[in-house]
Amino acid sequence: MEDLQWFAALHPEQRSYVGLVVQSALSTFAQWLRTPGQPLPVGPEVFAAAPRELARAVNLKQTVQLIRIAVGVVEEAVPTLAAPGEADELAAAVLRYSREIAFAAADVYAAAAEARGAWDSRVEAGVVDALVRGNAGDLTLSRAASLGWGRVEWVVALATPVPLDLDLAQLRTHARHSGLSMLSGEAASALVLVLGGSGSVDAAVQQVVAALPDAPVVVGPQAADLASAAPSVQEALAGLHAVGSWPQAPRPVPAGDLLAERVALGEEAARRRLLEEVYIPLEQAGGDLLLTASAYLEGGGSVEGAGRTLFLHPNTVRYRLRKLTELTGLDVTDPRAGLVVRLALLVGRSSSL
Repeated sequence: MEDLQWFAALHPEQRSYVGLVVQSALSTFAQWLRTPGQPLPVGPEVFAAAPRELARAVNLKQTVQLIRIAVGVVEEAVPTLAAPGEADELAAAVLRYSREIAFAAADVYAAAAEARGAWDSRVEAGVVDALVRGNAGDLTLSRAASLGWGRVEWVVALATPVPLDLDLAQLRTHARHSGLSMLSGEAASALVLVLGGSGSVDAAVQQVVAALPDAPVVVGPQAADLASAAPSVQEALAGLHAVGSWPQAPRPVPAGDLLAERVALGEEAARRRLLEEVYIPLEQAGGDLLLTASAYLEGGGSVEGAGRTLFLHPNTVRYRLRKLTELTGLDVTDPRAGLVVRLALLVGRSSSL
């Protein structure tokens, strides 16, 4: 076994455990030979002499190498060990026993993989839950790193109703092959996917959405890293709660495009965003833009009507509306954008009372 480089690199204590396993297997084989007709007493207990942690230091492929070497040594000694005329019978017993040992090793590693997978799933669920609650501290980041979360340039969260027929393992493998880090978890009746990567965010999101069942998908705002991704998760969930109020919503739909629906449902975070992103910038730009937006929207969306209300030329109204679009990114001539601005005016006025 010293010819195996990986075996020589093991810690002395780990090598001693390997020796104990080999000794236990040979002892069990000898006892079985002494009791002809008895079933083979081979199972995972053959490996009980070593701690479970050894499965992390010695993988299944390396275990098979050890079994092959041990069996080879025993087969070479068969002519010496066998009684006269029993060499063939002993060789057959060695072959049968080695097969059972290999199956037992596979059982041990399969059980270890299942246990590790179950533990990883619990850790992953805990990481996502921490993001949902806004408690992404150092421990959360450390646990995410232990799950394979790598260095990323951006992070976004996706929320969709919990699907009944989604193979998360396949989705995670597909994401990893595409260079994406992914965490998944459930919050209430929603599946939350946290994506991280480099390059195009939109392309990555579209790739993952294409693998999801046909249902609404809401995308939270982009974050710089996992430590700052809690708002993205929270907004994606809030958007999913409201997306049913917009039957024509695209798939996926940014959470920010659902501000009107979220405000209508009483979400405080959406009210704050309308204040900070629409009303306050318009107010700070001077009262003219607020007055023009109000006259235009409350006058049925007529430039001429707003001009008559404000005693302005229609071109002046158009100029101010263009300034409003430049400032907020919202074109009030579009029905949905106009709805958002109108709600922002209502929220802003009620907040100043």
